[in-house]
Amino acid sequence: MNKTLLTLLLAAPLVQAAQTQTQQPVPAPAAAPAVQAQPQPQPQAQPQNQPPSAQPPDQNSPELRAQVLLDRAHFSSGQIDGQYGSNMRQALMGFQKSRGLQATGKLDQATLDALDDRQPVLATYTITDADAQGPYHKVPESMMEKAKLPALGYGSIEEALGERFHVSPTLLQQLNPGKNFARAGEQVIVPNVHAAAPLPAASRLVVDESDRTLSLLDDSGKVVAQFPASTGSKHDPLPIGEWKVNGVGRNPDYNYNPKLFWDAKPGDTKAKIKPGPNNPVGVVWIDLSKEHYGIHGTPEPSMIGKTESHGCIRLTNWDAARVADVVKPGFPVILQD
Repeated sequence: MNKTLLTLLLAAPLVQAAQTQTQQPVPAPAAAPAVQAQPQPQPQAQPQNQPPSAQPPDQNSPELRAQVLLDRAHFSSGQIDGQYGSNMRQALMGFQKSRGLQATGKLDQATLDALDDRQPVLATYTITDADAQGPYHKVPESMMEKAKLPALGYGSIEEALGERFHVSPTLLQQLNPGKNFARAGEQVIVPNVHAAAPLPAASRLVVDESDRTLSLLDDSGKVVAQFPASTGSKHDPLPIGEWKVNGVGRNPDYNYNPKLFWDAKPGDTKAKIKPGPNNPVGVVWIDLSKEHYGIHGTPEPSMIGKTESHGCIRLTNWDAARVADVVKPGFPVILQD
């Protein structure tokens, strides 16, 4: 198989990205799985000045509805969890600005009306034999233990379905009490994220460290898509400046070198981590003209926009894949603070 060596960020190992799809070491969710939309009542907006409730969100939760609609509008709040938080606030602000609404970051009725695309928010998905069979294996935390695995696949069917439908495994289970996800033929409720229209054409990419977002802009400078991002740390800061995309590598290997990490575990040695959604850089690597830096996915979607990175720009796997579909060699990238 033809491989391209990509060099990771300032304190990161080499990534070896597969250029063909002849080998599939892990189960890969379909881009547009067969779902049946579920009609739902239209919930009213609620004030966002109260902390999230400890109770599980119901199917008509305004927060859940807004997160699904934001995902379909390409103003992602990251992993859909049915809770109002920092990523949802930034997604709302980005969408509101793009539609000429007051950018409050709050879920008001005007924003819900602008988001409404007349399609159901939730859908029914039927578990397939392939879904049920996996295989699924718990992924260890240690790099040395990860290096022993033939692939970095999903740890559970709930994680696999969560990635496919952009939803937290916890919320997925809350939406489906009593359901057996491991049984082929079982019908489960999922966010209807695959009803989204195609991404609009974009001419440049902007990563903003101040609000931890990655935006795609059109020729007029209008933001047409926005995604939450993790954007470096004090040890490995975001390289502010104007760069370009060198290329895209999908399903990359990860060559770990502990000497390049300030937080490496004692006793770690060089190791190759095989491809998969739980690979340290997820399912895609977008190489930048700034040496050692790139945009990539993650094995921990719930942490995006909330934790630091080793200098790179980290997105959820599904958002990274969407961005990778838009960019090409020479695509302008602006990294700003």
